[in-house]
Amino acid sequence: MAYVLKIKARYRRDNTGVVLRLPALLTEKGLLLSHLQYLAEKSGKGQSWRERSTFAIMLLLKYINANEGVFTKTTELLESFATALRVGTIDPTTLEDPSGLYWRVRTAEDTSVLLHFITHYTDWLADRPEYKTQRANPFREATGAEQRLNWCAYHQRHSRVFLNHLPSEERALSRIRFARKIMREGGPPVDLEEVMRFPEASIFKLLDEGFVRAENKSHPDPNKRADWKGRAITLLMHYGGVRKSEVFHLYLTDVDIDHERLEAIVRIYHPSEGAAPEDGYISREDYLAKRFRRMPRTKYLRSERLHSGWKSPVLSNADKFFKVDFFPPNMATEFLYAYKMYIEHQRIEPENLDHPYAFTNSYGQPETIRNFQRTHRNAVMRIGLVPKKKLGTTEHGHRHAYGYRLHAHGFSGVEIQKKMRHRSYESHLVYTQPTSEDVRVRMDEAYERYGRG
Repeated sequence: MAYVLKIKARYRRDNTGVVLRLPALLTEKGLLLSHLQYLAEKSGKGQSWRERSTFAIMLLLKYINANEGVFTKTTELLESFATALRVGTIDPTTLEDPSGLYWRVRTAEDTSVLLHFITHYTDWLADRPEYKTQRANPFREATGAEQRLNWCAYHQRHSRVFLNHLPSEERALSRIRFARKIMREGGPPVDLEEVMRFPEASIFKLLDEGFVRAENKSHPDPNKRADWKGRAITLLMHYGGVRKSEVFHLYLTDVDIDHERLEAIVRIYHPSEGAAPEDGYISREDYLAKRFRRMPRTKYLRSERLHSGWKSPVLSNADKFFKVDFFPPNMATEFLYAYKMYIEHQRIEPENLDHPYAFTNSYGQPETIRNFQRTHRNAVMRIGLVPKKKLGTTEHGHRHAYGYRLHAHGFSGVEIQKKMRHRSYESHLVYTQPTSEDVRVRMDEAYERYGRG
């Protein structure tokens, strides 16, 4: 019986000691080795990219298995697969699905992303000479996932199936003459998505009354009552614009003090390529491996507790770090105080100093994103707010508040791009656009100013 399962794999490309930990697909014929090789070759991509690629290929294989013998032409199968992604596989009148897939309707954008991942992989596969001999013709006679995908890659190369996506700039002019048979289907035109930011009116209440230690919430000693770790992390995000994933790459040595201004100097290094805090190491990846027998947190699978992502922010130094710019600047002092109180009173030291990370959990191990998300959610509810992304009250709402605050105080687009460490100028726009409520206030003010005439 044909099947496909997503598993974890340890992949070794050669006889060295380097082992890659990758998501993999297991079929009735064994591992889908070509996709493992593809992910290994794209080792510079992040874990989120690898997981999404694996998920897309798994969907295609599941669709092929559920439609055994139905299609004689690859074109028909791929077109039907793209349709199934968009509209689902469930009969809306009976809620039945003879294929057993039971896929729900997806947005046009989500469908396009999945098709892009499949196109990228099958383009790669079509260029691999070792797989060309494994193609079967016609499609319905192919046996095994590898042979089926090889045939999809072959047909895509000759028919330009899926997207009008071309892998190199040199072939850009070919877009005029060629197009993928199954085109990227966009949704209806939408203005910049309205992104909510954490409400400024509630930030001090969140810090002072939300981040308290539940077991000591009535304790008279503020060092026992306050959750200094939660406050310090939130100050980094709200007034420093730091992404939550970036916080968990921070070493103890990455926070310094400007003694003249009594402010914190915070540097966030690339998790693997950044300079090590001690001499004798090539990079942080080298430092973690030799000093602690650990990997950078980006190397862990997304399903593992120690994983923390990296969005490739623009770095500002040859040592591969960026400096956190607090705004308003006096919040660097507030952060320094919260961080100092956390280090002195609440940080659990790791046993045998087996890691360098600044924030630890109750066992002295590196703090996790999941734990902080829970802490932040509880703090938000403690002050009477509802933790929802659309309300701006989740962790990412703080970064949006930072970007909008810069915009409201007259910083230019280029300056905001620099402070938020975006690669492209356009990226900052979603952070600085006014909300519907902002526009309504402006309209009310204009109405009052100019009268009813």
